[in-house]
Amino acid sequence: MANPEPKAIPLLLLLLKSFLLFVLLNPSLAQAGAITYNVVSFGAKPDGKTDSAKAFLNAWANACRSTAPAAIYVPPGRFLLGKVVFNGQCSNKAISITIDGTLVAPSNYNAIGNAGNWLLFQHVDGVSIHGGVLDGQGTGLWACKNSGKSCPSGATTLQFSNSNNIFIGGLTSLNSQLFHIAINGCHNVKLQAVTVTAAGNSPNTDGIHVQMSTGVTILNSKIRTGDDCVSVGPGTSGLWIENVACGPGHGISIGSLGKDQNEPGVQNVTVKTVTFTGTQNGVRIKSWGRPSNGFVKNILFQHAVMVNVQNPIVIDQNYCPDNKGCPGQASGVKVSDVTYQDIRGTSASQVAVRFDCSSKNPCSGIRMQDVKLTYQNQPAQASCIHADGTATGFIQPESCL
Repeated sequence: MANPEPKAIPLLLLLLKSFLLFVLLNPSLAQAGAITYNVVSFGAKPDGKTDSAKAFLNAWANACRSTAPAAIYVPPGRFLLGKVVFNGQCSNKAISITIDGTLVAPSNYNAIGNAGNWLLFQHVDGVSIHGGVLDGQGTGLWACKNSGKSCPSGATTLQFSNSNNIFIGGLTSLNSQLFHIAINGCHNVKLQAVTVTAAGNSPNTDGIHVQMSTGVTILNSKIRTGDDCVSVGPGTSGLWIENVACGPGHGISIGSLGKDQNEPGVQNVTVKTVTFTGTQNGVRIKSWGRPSNGFVKNILFQHAVMVNVQNPIVIDQNYCPDNKGCPGQASGVKVSDVTYQDIRGTSASQVAVRFDCSSKNPCSGIRMQDVKLTYQNQPAQASCIHADGTATGFIQPESCL
C-alpha cells in the first residue's frame, strides 16, 4: 500500500484532532463502547406504581463492578423509587447514566420525608447523568409545612456527597420536597442545562446547594423555586456560575454562614451573566449575627440583570431567624473583596443596594463598578452600615460606601 501523500498527513491530523475534541465535548459518546445495563432488564417497571429501587440498585452494582466503562439506561416511562443510595468505591471511574424517562418519588411524603435524601450518590468518581426528569412530588409536604403543622423535614431530591469528577447535564428536577440538587464535599463537578421547577411558595426548595466543595461549575440553567436558586454553604471555593435564569426564588445566596463558631469560609466565587425575575433577592451574602471564624472573600458578581427584584444587591450580616440564639450579637464572618460589576435593572423596593455589615467585622474591599438600578422609573437608593469600599464608572443609586 502506498504511503499517504505528504499533504494528506496534516489533514488526517486535523480530522483526528476534531474527532477527539468532539468526543470531549460530548461525554456520552465516550461511553458508546461501554457495556450498557438497562434497568428494565433488572425488573424495573415503567408504570409509576411499582417500586423499582431494587432494579436500579442491581443495575448500579453491575456497572460499579465493571472494570471497563459502564452505562446505565433508563428508558421512557415513569419509575417509582423510594430512597436509593448509590455507593461508590467502584472498579471503574466512568459510569454514564442516561435517563429518557421520569423517576418518581412516593406520593406519600412520609415514605421518604425523614430520609434526608431521595437519590444519593456517595464516594463515587467519574459519574455522569444525562437527561431525565426527577419528580419529587413535594406538593403535599409543602402544604403541610405551610399550614404550620408538624411535618417531616423532607428529602433532598439528588445529592452527590464526597465524590469527584461529576457531570450532570440536561436534567430536570420537579417539585422537590426539600433541596433539588445538593453538592456536598465534592471536587470537580459540572452542572449544565439543568432545569429546576417548583412553586414560588414552596418552602426550603433550594435549586442547587453547594457546600464543602471545590471546582463546581453551574452553566446555562433555569431555576424557578421557592427558596434560593443557588445557595452556597461553608467550605466552598472555586465556584463558577454563568448564564443562569432565576425566578421565582430568593436569588443567588452565599450563606447563610456563621451558624457555627468554627466554620470554613467561602472564597473565589464568580457569578456572571445571570437574570433575576421577580425574586426576593438578587445577589446576596448572608451571615448569622453571632460569633464565628468564617469568612467570605474574592467574590465577583458580574453582568446581572434585575427585573422587579425586591433586594437586588444585599449583604445581610444580622440574620437571626425568630430572634433565637443571636439577638444583639455581631457576626464574626469577615466579608472582603466583593466586586459588583455591570449590575442593572429594576428594584421592587426603594433601597436597591443594602450593605448591612457586622459592627465587629465591617465589610472591606467592596467594589462597585457600572451599576444602574431604578425604582419606579426613578434612581433607587443605597444603604451602608459598617461597609468600606470604592465606586467607579456609572453608579446608580449613588454610592454610600
